[in-house]
Amino acid sequence: MTGEQRNFGEAGGLLSYGGYLRLPTLLSQQQPESDPPAHDELLFITIHQVYELWFKLLLHELTTVRDLLLDTASKDGAMWTARHLLRRVEQVEQVLIAQLPVLETMTPQDFLDFRSLLSPASGFQSVQFRELEFLSGLKDPAFMKRLRSATDDERGRLQQRLDEPSLWDGLLAALAARGLPTDGDDGVRAALLTVARDRASYGDLWDVAEGLLSHDEMSAQWRALHATVVERQIGYKQGTGGSTGATYLRGRRDLRFFPLLWELRTAL
Repeated sequence: MTGEQRNFGEAGGLLSYGGYLRLPTLLSQQQPESDPPAHDELLFITIHQVYELWFKLLLHELTTVRDLLLDTASKDGAMWTARHLLRRVEQVEQVLIAQLPVLETMTPQDFLDFRSLLSPASGFQSVQFRELEFLSGLKDPAFMKRLRSATDDERGRLQQRLDEPSLWDGLLAALAARGLPTDGDDGVRAALLTVARDRASYGDLWDVAEGLLSHDEMSAQWRALHATVVERQIGYKQGTGGSTGATYLRGRRDLRFFPLLWELRTAL
């Protein structure tokens, strides 16, 4: 029916809900390791698979935001679209935070029914999560050496994220496109102050900067709550992937993607 108007319900069963969403494949991917299956293992698998789906969407949206900011001068509506997508990112990240209490309905005893079977798998190995950190500016080349389980494709994706511009680079490009200074931290501080104090002229830049800050804030909230959930589940046991577990997670709670945006609050 290419080029023709399609009337809903009259396409002769060419496409179904389950077919479009690939539901048979999707719903066959929850395979417990325990035998017989521990009751809460399905919950554990489902939560983490859903996280990876949200991570995929966040990468899609944030990469687009970064690309729009890098070339605002030649893309009509770039700043509007960037602001719109950053609002979507914030809503998705609120869902990520809201999912953690669902995981917390699993008691430590129920987790212990199957936890030993997970080793050496670990959330530490989530490539998409690391892609999000790299894209947001937390680039850690040493992580590549620690990710022994990654495929060649996954390593290639991570290396690309290390090599390519970050969201912060996108914001700097957008500032420069408006004639604002971006030469060193002092120049950027001056530019951000100008934007903050003249929102009548730079309201779109202010909104984008605030959207990036919300992304930073939501990510920090998720890390903090995640650390608490892990501590409640396993205390300070070693992680299944060999990390220090809750100790490692607590050490990452105060990381910031965009420290100069936080610093701006003090300077206002």
